[in-house]
Amino acid sequence: MGYSNHDKMEWALIFAMEFGRHFGLTLKQAFNYLSRFGAIKFIDEHYDYCHTQSFQSMVSDMAEFCHRKGGALV
Repeated sequence: MGYSNHDKMEWALIFAMEFGRHFGLTLKQAFNYLSRFGAIKFIDEHYDYCHTQSFQSMVSDMAEFCHRKGGALV
């Protein structure tokens, strides 16, 4: 099934807000962190899976994903 870029971006922004809230980051800081360590690209490429998971689960999973790529947040 194809998803629109609008749907993907909307979900990614909401996810970034939740990620930021969890780690005490602003939306901009969270989005930059997720972009820097490849999580935004992962979400774009695997949106069909990501958007079906809870935000809590995805925050944990993406924190670990970013950590494996050099990120400091866990």
